[in-house]
Amino acid sequence: MKAVEIAQALTDLAEQPFDPAEFPYAFLEAFDNNATTLKRLREGTTNKSDLGGVLKARHIHILTCDAGRAEQTLAALKASKATVKAKAKFILATDGADFEAEDLTSGDTVVCAFKDFPDYFDFFLPLAGISTVRQISENVFDINATKRLNRLYVRLLLDNPEWGTSERRHDVNHFMARLIFCFFADDTNIFGENGRFKETLAQMSAMDSSDTHEVISTLFLAMNTKREERTAAMIPRWADGFPYVNGGLFSGRVDVPQFSKIARSYLAACRTFTLPKIIV
Repeated sequence: MKAVEIAQALTDLAEQPFDPAEFPYAFLEAFDNNATTLKRLREGTTNKSDLGGVLKARHIHILTCDAGRAEQTLAALKASKATVKAKAKFILATDGADFEAEDLTSGDTVVCAFKDFPDYFDFFLPLAGISTVRQISENVFDINATKRLNRLYVRLLLDNPEWGTSERRHDVNHFMARLIFCFFADDTNIFGENGRFKETLAQMSAMDSSDTHEVISTLFLAMNTKREERTAAMIPRWADGFPYVNGGLFSGRVDVPQFSKIARSYLAACRTFTLPKIIV
């Protein structure tokens, strides 16, 4: 199941009236658990929960609860012997108003209003076997993706479904390769001190993310324009401090996918990035 399909299924679930008994199965169905799997869980054949919830081994332990008890319920799930024995990767508690979950492998958590939990769809992608960004083999980087980079990548495809088509796969891969170079350049002071690329994005792009793609496109254009050609290319002063990067990475089209507020926040979270080996 594709990430965009999971995100849509969770959005649909959040918009439905909350049904405590059915929610765990609907949540699992969103991650492409088939009818047979869900039937066995309902019948108790494969449900390992010791708390009256739904526990799929090596997957997730879900428990709905009374109003105002999401936090306590999550703690009970974490302390559950069945959670440990079944090697659950996630725990999830909700009362239909509050939503809390934890990745038991990383320790990362989500605490939000129930209506907002689809915004964190990427948090649960490992349940569908999606845990890393696909290798961008068409470009010069061999990428060992971090979780934050993966979240950005998946979110951009969700917000820009046309970029996920076979016709645009090269474009999105090329875009991600350019971003990774910029993250690396910030970390190694190629752009100067204080993380100029990320600082420029924070200062020049609107908080509502409406022009984030335009700011990034302008920076990419600057990096593809020699100093003596920048006046003619009408490179704005705020972008002129970025160096010309030869080698072809920034040549060609400089169109950039649209950024939602969530995607912009993921971009801001990519504060450090160590460039893996470069294929020469």
